[in-house]
Amino acid sequence: MKSSSRSRSQAQATATEAMAESEYYTIPVFRQRTREETEGTEEYQRVSTKLEKGLAAIQEELQRMRISTKAQVDSLAIEREVKEKMYRKVDLLEEIPRMPDFIVALRPHTVWEKMPVKLFCTVLGTPRPIVKWYKGGVPVDPLSAPGKYKIESKYGVHSLIISRCVVSDTADYSAVATNSHGTATSAATVTVRRGTGGGWSSQIGIVPRLSGSYFSKLEVSLVHCFPVTFGVEGESASLQCSLVVVPDLPNLLPIIEWYRDEKLLQPGPLVGMSVGGGVANLVLPHLAKDDEGLYTIRVFTKDGTSEHCAYLFVSDATPPVAGAPGAPMSVKAYDISSEYILVAWKPPNTVNEAPITGYFVDRCEVGSDSWVQCNDAPVKVCKYPVQNLKPGHSYQFRVRAVNSAGVSRASRPSHGVTALDAAESTKLEGSHEGVASAPGQPVATRNTKSSVFVQWEAPRHGQEGLMGYYIDARVVGSKDWFACNHKPFKLNRFVVHGLTPGETYVFRVQAVNVFGLSEESQESGPIAVEPALATPSAPYGISLLNCDGSSMTVSWSSPKRCGGSKIIAYYVDRRDVDSLAWKEVNVNGIMDQVCTVDNLTEGTFYEFKVQAANMAGVGLPSAPSLPMKCEAWTMEQPGPAYDLTFSEVRSHSLVLVWKAPVYTGASAVSGYFVDMAKKGSCEFVALNESAITQRYMQVTGLEEGEWYVFRVRTVNGHGIGRPSLVTEAICARPPPGTKEIITGVDEETGDIFLSLEASDISQGSAFVWSKNYKPIGECPRVTVSTKGRTSRLSFMNPDKDDLGRYSVLVTDTDGVSASHTLTEDELNSMLELSHAIRNPIVPLKHGLNYEVLEKGHVRFWAQAVKLSPAVTYRFVVNDKEVTSGEGHKISHDVSTGVIQMIVENFTRDSEGTYTLQIHDGKAKTQSSLVLVGDVFLVGLKEAEFQRREYVRKQGAHFSEYLTFTVNEDCTVMLTCKVANVKKETTFHWYKEDEEIIPETPPNVMSGACALPIPLFSRKDQGVYKAVIGDDRGKDTSIYEISGKIFDDIINAIARLAGESASELVLQCTPEGIRLQCYMTYYTEEMKTVWKHKESKIASSEKMRIGGTSEMAWMQICDPSDKEKGLYTIEISDGVKTHARTFDLSGQAYTDAYEEYLRLKAAAFAEKNRGRVLGGLPDVVTIMEDKSLSLTCTVWGDPTPEVTWFKNEQEVASNEHTRITFDGGKFSSLVINQVTPEDSGKYSINVRNKYGGEFVEITVSVYRHGEQIPDSKMGQTKMATPAVIPPSKTPTPAPSKTQTPTLSMKSSTPASTPKSQTPAPKSPTPAPKSTTPAPKSTTPAPKSPTPAPKSPTPGLKSPTPGLKSPTPAPKSPTPAPKSPTPTPKSPGFKSPTPFGKSPTPVPKSPTPSVKSPTPSRFMKSPTPPRK
Repeated sequence: MKSSSRSRSQAQATATEAMAESEYYTIPVFRQRTREETEGTEEYQRVSTKLEKGLAAIQEELQRMRISTKAQVDSLAIEREVKEKMYRKVDLLEEIPRMPDFIVALRPHTVWEKMPVKLFCTVLGTPRPIVKWYKGGVPVDPLSAPGKYKIESKYGVHSLIISRCVVSDTADYSAVATNSHGTATSAATVTVRRGTGGGWSSQIGIVPRLSGSYFSKLEVSLVHCFPVTFGVEGESASLQCSLVVVPDLPNLLPIIEWYRDEKLLQPGPLVGMSVGGGVANLVLPHLAKDDEGLYTIRVFTKDGTSEHCAYLFVSDATPPVAGAPGAPMSVKAYDISSEYILVAWKPPNTVNEAPITGYFVDRCEVGSDSWVQCNDAPVKVCKYPVQNLKPGHSYQFRVRAVNSAGVSRASRPSHGVTALDAAESTKLEGSHEGVASAPGQPVATRNTKSSVFVQWEAPRHGQEGLMGYYIDARVVGSKDWFACNHKPFKLNRFVVHGLTPGETYVFRVQAVNVFGLSEESQESGPIAVEPALATPSAPYGISLLNCDGSSMTVSWSSPKRCGGSKIIAYYVDRRDVDSLAWKEVNVNGIMDQVCTVDNLTEGTFYEFKVQAANMAGVGLPSAPSLPMKCEAWTMEQPGPAYDLTFSEVRSHSLVLVWKAPVYTGASAVSGYFVDMAKKGSCEFVALNESAITQRYMQVTGLEEGEWYVFRVRTVNGHGIGRPSLVTEAICARPPPGTKEIITGVDEETGDIFLSLEASDISQGSAFVWSKNYKPIGECPRVTVSTKGRTSRLSFMNPDKDDLGRYSVLVTDTDGVSASHTLTEDELNSMLELSHAIRNPIVPLKHGLNYEVLEKGHVRFWAQAVKLSPAVTYRFVVNDKEVTSGEGHKISHDVSTGVIQMIVENFTRDSEGTYTLQIHDGKAKTQSSLVLVGDVFLVGLKEAEFQRREYVRKQGAHFSEYLTFTVNEDCTVMLTCKVANVKKETTFHWYKEDEEIIPETPPNVMSGACALPIPLFSRKDQGVYKAVIGDDRGKDTSIYEISGKIFDDIINAIARLAGESASELVLQCTPEGIRLQCYMTYYTEEMKTVWKHKESKIASSEKMRIGGTSEMAWMQICDPSDKEKGLYTIEISDGVKTHARTFDLSGQAYTDAYEEYLRLKAAAFAEKNRGRVLGGLPDVVTIMEDKSLSLTCTVWGDPTPEVTWFKNEQEVASNEHTRITFDGGKFSSLVINQVTPEDSGKYSINVRNKYGGEFVEITVSVYRHGEQIPDSKMGQTKMATPAVIPPSKTPTPAPSKTQTPTLSMKSSTPASTPKSQTPAPKSPTPAPKSTTPAPKSTTPAPKSPTPAPKSPTPGLKSPTPGLKSPTPAPKSPTPAPKSPTPTPKSPGFKSPTPFGKSPTPVPKSPTPSVKSPTPSRFMKSPTPPRK
């Protein structure tokens, strides 16, 4: 078959060559084809060729499978024949009685932790013996630890399988076989060693005791289990394991148990457990140090149990006081009785804190949150009897530690206990010897790349009652210790996790009992954090690079794990597919990852496997490669690239590097194509459109956390060759702690370097530097130095030839690598810095400069970055060196690098050039300062000013000059601060040179003075001056309030006023509707804007704008519907605008307009009513026979009617008593020749249709010779008029109500019938008013005329109705245009609250006062309204 295939290929090649020679062969016309026919023929030939090759490959594979199947059938036939012969032999032997005999005895085993071990033996005997297994002489019971041991017996072969071995499984195991003829024993030793992983349960010997035996029908596997976890008190932690359950039934969950330090955990408030969705989860919602320990998850499966364990570390939370100790833990109650409960706890670890001096114990009744401290003084031991408990009550306890810095956080509360549970009490066992002695010196050994295994001897004294141990560590070279565990660990071996890879540490241990912490043990020897030595993992990715028919060149990828040591050799084995035996290819190890295997048979399929070796030995072999045919490569295209590796893996990029193919084809390699696909996908995407020549490529645009695979295709002049093997999947995520290459210049040598500090390193790691991803190796242009975890690539004489991309790879790590592209600009900047270092100058932070000091001294100074004690320097002024002496003081400070010269007398002669020359070791520099012209004059002026200031400050002076502040009440304060004062010092305020005497004299001894300016406005502008002085001199501060300062003050006031501004208030007046805004203070200088519907309002006759010190207002005169809408007041403080709004529309406008009309009518009536303008006294005393004339001026529009009364009876004009009313203005009552009978109370009533008023006069007549009555003679008091409401006559107000007028001619007013509006009051006796009146302090005399009722019964007056003649209260109605609010009239529903009544009242000629005599007037509050 192979020869026929070869002859057919040769014939095709010959035909092709003949057709290619066109000069010897011409295609006939009838055989020429069109383009479509030609393309179809070519496609047919291409498909035929491909199909032919495929059929040939299938035939070869079938031949190989026939040979392999034949070999397997022959082998099975031989095995079957052997078994049949053995059975026949056994049958013969079974007939002969014999004692047990171990044909195959037990053999010793040494295994790594977590690995299973199988002990087996073969026993013969007749009858068949019974075999029992023993561990250290104790029978092995599989039921005591389900899943741990498995005993099998088949066909005379007995086995004991120990699953997941731990260190404690190290022992002598024996199998004892017994039958009726005797007993035989076979023994062997099983040794369990720590593996590279350093599993907790195997290293420290903690194996959780099983809570019980469960039977499960599920096959459960643990994947992606929780690692070693670190937490902090008060936070939460979650431990998760992913499960693979077969079969996965939603209603049948796997049985899972969680353990902490050998104790089974139960769900509760502090522990949450859940299983479902392929995840087992343990949640600790509120961590405490009690939660620290080894956590184990155990899953019961069909074949036993599966488990995983890892440690949880819980560190102290931030203490309430810096330096305070951590919280105690494990608070428990012992010796419980009705008299006391003994509380015990474990002390916290103190590393850098002060020693603990004692503890406070707190108690709390269960169900309460009130904690009570039990002991007044700290107790020094870790136990305390709590007394004075209530029998039958349940309590919880907690403990706080105390040291010199303060008190710690409280521990986690204990479980509740009842004060009568003596039967359930547990006795506290402990040592009575005091603090334990120090443990033995710890011994540390390598474990993993981030952990160390530490062991020590127990203390010689105090082992009884030992709570455990605290382990501390520190980095070699550092003085700071840190705690490795935060809860006492019971065993004397511990795995310290969370260490920095490659760092060197030492350890110490302390023992803990109830009396506290022991002395620290001796320090362990220093140990570097490196993984324990192990053999390397298996290589992978074996690929064929070339074949010449008798040899094959293969390559492979290096192991993923080197086992903590450098790979020193590779060993290759081969076999042909027809054989099961492997043959060594190389006896001596090879270092390269490429090997050429010779002496092969052409046409034969071969398989290869590779093993790697390091100092620990030869590792596991790789998986056999795919069968590769030994067939000479003759294709014109190149072979595959190989050794594809990744570096610089980041979140969105990585670098792929490969090696050139061994087989180049018919021409040289011209480039490469890189293809990428997501993991699990076969759809590769080319990353480059055209071939690249370099053997590396930075791939960008990756998705973080996504997995990718890559391959490389090589190109030469004849096409694209075979693709490389597909890489293993890589995740686009950087390794933890990834750092980048940094560039710099050595400060000592000036060398330019690239440096990388590796985040992860092991003992066998090496830094491999490359340029453009080609290893640099030995190169005279650069040197490589490595110190610890840092490697540096230094350039000797860098130039443009050194530009490029530099990368570094750290071997035996999880992909630690980085790169940096050195550009020309970066190199030039570093060359400048390098030149400065190699040719040093004294670097200056500040060049030579000057400053003027007090007293007018001038300081010339410069500051260097660094000075040595040996520095020398000199100052040169105008080419002359200046030395320290009279007038000059020269000094320097090494610590700050400052060099200075102080010139005490700086004058016009000091003008010139100043130079400072510095020489420090090899470095030197100088700095100059030119002080000439205007620059010099500025300095000279400042020096002279400082001299004057110094003189000024010798006496009382201003330490801070005048400025202003504004108080919360908007009072402007001019403030200043004074210094160097004494009791005799005086202080005066002036404005425009006129002295101001404040209410509170200035207190200069307080150090501050202030002048208040209340109600600040434009009139307060001017020049203010403060003068302070005494016998030592005086000082003046001037402050001009104008321009910007005035605007700043107004803005400050506006800010406070705007913040305090109330909402707009509606107020009606007789002139119109007013909107008012109250604030702390208002002045017209403030930037206040009124707006109507966003349009600015200007003050006019229609819209009046004004204000008082308490408010701003805007009045709409004679309002109409056009004035409806939203009104806004805006107060600007220069930074912010404060706005208040009011919507004057709808019902609010309607009610306000009605109130305005009512007030307008009331004001008109008040203006035109009848009234007495003056001229009448209050009391008249006259001798008999004299003539009395009472004359007054009256007014009203229309002209009022005037009526006079005596003792409430109308007076008629006659010869004795004459009444006159001239011109409607003057009214008189003249009594001729008065007699004592004329004594009495006289009154005048003046009224018209709008109302009126009356005035009372008391007349006393005494006889000749009698003593003049005590009536305050010489102190004539004018009578005060009392207002009379209007009569029911039409008024010009828009009211429809009409009131009749009273006749003045009748001696007594006619009674009026009851109507809606009663008659107005008069001096006649009146019925009770409809409104209550205040009580009078003086009984009222009877009135001769009836008083009318209130004009409008349904309308309440804003002031109470008054009974005549009670004293009249002050009118509550202000004058027109009053800025204060008026109260809303009862019966009028206003949309906004009103202040005082808006009815304006003209000024009365005589104010109303309270007197012993009753008031003689009454006033109607408002005219009638609708």
